[in-house]
Amino acid sequence: MELALDPHAPVTQPSQLTLVLRYLRRNPSLVVGVLLLLFLVGFGAIGSLLIDTSTRAYPLAAPPVQPPSAQYPLGTDRDGRDLLAVMVRGVLLTGAVGLMAGTVGIVVGTVVGFLAGYFGGWVDAVIRWLTEVLMTIPPLVLQVIVASTIVDKNKVTIFTMAGVASVLAWMGTARMVRAQVLSLRERAFVSMARLSGMGDLEIIFRELMPNMLPYLAASFVGAVMGAIGASFGLEALGLGPVREPTIGMTIRWAVYHSAIFNQWWWWVLWPVLALILIFASLALINRGLDELANPRVRRTE
Repeated sequence: MELALDPHAPVTQPSQLTLVLRYLRRNPSLVVGVLLLLFLVGFGAIGSLLIDTSTRAYPLAAPPVQPPSAQYPLGTDRDGRDLLAVMVRGVLLTGAVGLMAGTVGIVVGTVVGFLAGYFGGWVDAVIRWLTEVLMTIPPLVLQVIVASTIVDKNKVTIFTMAGVASVLAWMGTARMVRAQVLSLRERAFVSMARLSGMGDLEIIFRELMPNMLPYLAASFVGAVMGAIGASFGLEALGLGPVREPTIGMTIRWAVYHSAIFNQWWWWVLWPVLALILIFASLALINRGLDELANPRVRRTE
């Protein structure tokens, strides 16, 4: 016996929480990425409360080259740093460099992209020409040149690294934003906004920007990944903050002192594992956000 459906029955829409849970169920990579990122943040934040990283993460705080033990769970390096304290502080410092450089890149790229895509004309021509010229330069080469201009390497700080890493971080965002704005500005809702008397800034912030948020979120994660990769490359070349125990500088000193050949395996293992977890978490989050940012892969319920 078939049940007749009432055509006049109200259609119930799922709640926002239900929609979010459905989205997370469809995107296990996003869930895993967020959990990994929360683990890293918790490791750094809680570790900073339990361990005196202001002393133990720096030279002469412990006996040198001690393997992992009850007293030093991750061992120590040749300069007498407690590697547990180094990892706690290093995760936070490396993340800070990525966040600062990624924020600069996304803000500058968004502003430049909106200027080029919305106003067009000579503004678009100049920005497109500048972007195309800079895209031909390998980012690491330009970053090495900028970092090499600092004569006293002891004055290189986390803020310096973030500034150098963000030199070209805006270009990818600018190109993406420009392309999306060029498409959106011809839509009917933008024309209606103009007819209703909205100004350019009001159209940008009230009509265009909300449609760009998924793209900007994915671009921000990508910018943070690129900044961390750029800072690691500079640190591997000895152009990083030599006094700070970032993940890249920890690996740099391990290679410099031939930790592998001297069988100080723990000195290399922990920073490499931390770097893998950082990139894995960001890559999984970026992949999970792709459904929001890319309608071509968006799935329906």
